Amino acid sequence: MRASNPIKHFVGQHLQNTRRPLPARALVTELERPHTGDAGHRGQTGFDPATGERTARRQLADARYAIEPVLRAAIASLAEPLDRMAGYHFGWCDTTGADAPGVQGKALRPALTLAAAAACGGEVADAVHAAAAVELLHNFSLVHDDVMDSDDTRHGRPTVWRVWGETNATLLGDALQALALGVLSDGVPEPVTAEAVIRLARTTVALCQGQYEDCAFETRRSVSVDEYLAMAAGKTGALLGCSCALGALCAGADHRVVSGMHTFGRELGVVFQLVDDAMDIWGDPAITGKPAHSDLLHRKQSYPVVCALASDTSAGRELARMYQARHPMTASRAARAAELVEAAGGRQRTIARAATALRSAVDALPPDAASGDLLALAQLVAHRNR
Repeated sequence: MRASNPIKHFVGQHLQNTRRPLPARALVTELERPHTGDAGHRGQTGFDPATGERTARRQLADARYAIEPVLRAAIASLAEPLDRMAGYHFGWCDTTGADAPGVQGKALRPALTLAAAAACGGEVADAVHAAAAVELLHNFSLVHDDVMDSDDTRHGRPTVWRVWGETNATLLGDALQALALGVLSDGVPEPVTAEAVIRLARTTVALCQGQYEDCAFETRRSVSVDEYLAMAAGKTGALLGCSCALGALCAGADHRVVSGMHTFGRELGVVFQLVDDAMDIWGDPAITGKPAHSDLLHRKQSYPVVCALASDTSAGRELARMYQARHPMTASRAARAAELVEAAGGRQRTIARAATALRSAVDALPPDAASGDLLALAQLVAHRNR
């Protein structure tokens, strides 16, 4: 399942044209201060958020274009109806299998794989199967997450389990995980096949452990900050770290560089999770596409909530009483909870911790790598609003 020459040329040409690395401190500063978007603000840091976002979104589009033939070939190897279920989940068809393009995922993980490979002097053809593999593994987790969380919709359409049932959705997730390993072992450069497969397998275990901890937190009275960060490093950071490491590995990078890329991705995963937590409470539902205060309505202990509960403030104590109460968390109570989280310092501590993780990610990048594309993607993660 090798990529076709046109795809190799289109995306390879883009990724080989690496850009000048973005200022690391400027990137962190952008996260730490309010995002005003005025020219003077950009001038203070030497970093233009708009330019970085355009660069990153171009990478996401190119990554989707590069991996789609590999994904389609892998899905086509599944028997009916698993192939149709997978095509529906990926937004390629409707429930009958007829072409009906829907909204597709962001492709952040494959974009990181291709950007890491390019940063280490690799070509798209070397890393495109690794990029497709991490996207398959990511979607394995999404299909299973929808079942565990009883989510009815994804990208505006009924989730797989709502259409085909929980058992069949679980089987599809299992199949996507198996396909990820198969695509990886079939397509990556032969000298690194064994290490690549071992990394993806270990990542699957870490991802599952992180998801288990996230679910377990919902039934606990208290969760520490350290426990939450460890969960985020597994649930979200493990796969982003693996994505970057596989790109470097496929480009023939040495152990030091592969390790640095893995650390960059893992820390960026923590940023991703913290931004996600903040968006759930303070994001605009019209932009995020998620219900307002979803985590608060379910009394989830997200990072801002964990920080607020540990603050030993009057707002934190009132929030604790709301979380321990037996009555349902209504929309008005959730709105009050959001005010309490902010008053107890949960929002500011989340921003500060995300900035720390972003700084750790940037610092982990090998100094001799052409990391401009990776930093643009990091900026997109830190400032996304959906």
